[in-house]
Amino acid sequence: MQTPGAFSRSTSASSADAATADMSGFVDGQADGLRHLCALFDRWLGHAVELPAAALVVAEMVVLFTGIVFRYGLGHPLVWTDELASILFLWLCMLGAVVAQRRGGHMRLTAIVNRLPDHWRTRLETLAAVIAALFVLEIILPAVEYATDEWMITTPALGIPDTWRAAAILVGAVLMLAVALLQMAQRASLRDLGFCLPIIVACAAGLWIAQPALEAMGNWNLLVFFGVLVSVLVLTGTPIAFAFGVGAMSYLGLMTEMPMSIVVSRMDEGMSTLVLLAVPLFIFLGLLIEMTGLAALLVNLMAALVGHLRGGLSYVLVGAMYLVSGISGSKAADMAAIAPVLLPEMARRGKPSGEMIGLLSSSAAMAETIPPSIVLITVGSVTGVSIAGLFSGGLLPAALGALGLVLVAYVRSRGEDVGDAKRASGREIGRAFIAAVPALILPLLIRWAVVSGIATATEVSTIGVVYTLLVSLLISRHLDLKRMVPLLVDTAALSGAILIILGTATAMAWALTQSGFSHDLAATMAAMPGGAGGFLALSIVVFAILGSVLEGIPAIVLFGPLLFPVAGELGINLVHYAIVVVLSMSLGLFTPPFGIGFYQACAIGRVTPDKAVHACWPYMAALLVATIIVAAVPWLALPGF
Repeated sequence: MQTPGAFSRSTSASSADAATADMSGFVDGQADGLRHLCALFDRWLGHAVELPAAALVVAEMVVLFTGIVFRYGLGHPLVWTDELASILFLWLCMLGAVVAQRRGGHMRLTAIVNRLPDHWRTRLETLAAVIAALFVLEIILPAVEYATDEWMITTPALGIPDTWRAAAILVGAVLMLAVALLQMAQRASLRDLGFCLPIIVACAAGLWIAQPALEAMGNWNLLVFFGVLVSVLVLTGTPIAFAFGVGAMSYLGLMTEMPMSIVVSRMDEGMSTLVLLAVPLFIFLGLLIEMTGLAALLVNLMAALVGHLRGGLSYVLVGAMYLVSGISGSKAADMAAIAPVLLPEMARRGKPSGEMIGLLSSSAAMAETIPPSIVLITVGSVTGVSIAGLFSGGLLPAALGALGLVLVAYVRSRGEDVGDAKRASGREIGRAFIAAVPALILPLLIRWAVVSGIATATEVSTIGVVYTLLVSLLISRHLDLKRMVPLLVDTAALSGAILIILGTATAMAWALTQSGFSHDLAATMAAMPGGAGGFLALSIVVFAILGSVLEGIPAIVLFGPLLFPVAGELGINLVHYAIVVVLSMSLGLFTPPFGIGFYQACAIGRVTPDKAVHACWPYMAALLVATIIVAAVPWLALPGF
């Protein structure tokens, strides 16, 4: 029988449990309410950023096409179009980066994180989110300082303070910080934050305490900041742009007396180069030819010719990348145009998803020298090499790389099931060719507009857009206006994700320049034994690494002016050397674990990187062999063949 005292104690315990349960329920309710409120703010912020970003894409196209019309159509050039386009472009870069941040679209390495248990994966994702938030928080005050300093500079044509342009970095950083905090409030637990914050504080304190020892190491401390720190951040899933930014700020803050506004200045320089305006415009052109069906017409023609063969769709992918690269100078746009058309049918035939991404990524690397390549344009602009010569010299090397990829695809497709594949008749091939004529005209139109001088490599994409819209309205009638705004937002997001990497990579490259590392590297390469052959061999290795770490354009901007004169002194034709350099950088750019292009291919194909890592290697080996052949046979890369 229960005693009165026991009954009293039981009642008290029950009351305490009930109170605890009520308190827990109250806390959970408050947390749910906070998450709901943050979700509402996040949704509102998304609309507030996405629509202006989409409008900026349209504005850029209108401004550039207006410049073409007035310059060549009316004979009255507008001197302010490039200046206005440059101002709008930086805003597009930063708002696009905000959209990418909200969508989780920033490129990151997930191969290691995805192999961990759920609780560790959640912690590392929280850690990556906190590091991204800390980086954009760190650049806010330097961005204020930079924008303030730019008030003294007046734009020559429009006559307005350059602060109107520079303020884009400040606004973008504030918005990215807001997005990061809202997303952490919705997804991160206090336990995960409690795990991450002490690690970050301990690492920061360790670097600060080790500052004297790091200074005593000389340039070897670059391995700590750009080798160890950046690598650890990338491998643990931190978005690559923010990993580069953290590495650059950590090095400059601890090892130099430079103000942090220099990081913002270098980011501005990396993102604001007018030639890079071709990136969002060609991305939009690539998405547009996919939406209007022009890319599908090209693919259908090639599929009618070889699609019935074992491995035929792999050959179609390689050939389509070669052709579409003559329309778009952006490899991300090329992949975005081709992947939705081909990958579903390849998957239906049993092709593993990783294999498809490996071929897509390597095909994009192969096409890096096909005009109008943005990298080739950059090479010409910073080294003085003839862009027309580069455009002519890049075609045969790309064809050689395509042949290597086809051979690998043939070997790896021997077990493919083509039992349901039907061989097209001559009549079907003829219909496919007639239907594809408007699409076949587009790359010829783009090349003619650039070579004839009607449009610059940046402006020519607007001609492609206008032509595609006219064809879709008057001939194919496949223009879906309801998809236009989402297409513009996707363009802004993908452009922002790419261009902010260029910005932070440029800041990191500038830090390497200040350390003297780039000059030391040039001197070392010039002293290599073997003359021109040894220099070319070392250049392949160095630029493959630089393409992986710095991405193509920052690597060219940093090392091109240093190494191209050395190549000239050794008697190497500069067009030949440029093609070898671009092919080498493409190897690093599209090869895991650091190649940015590889992650673009994974994002476009909607396949996790860990599924595609191993499938890349045979294809990239074929491209390496092609690069070596091009280096050994200069005739392949010389204009006028």
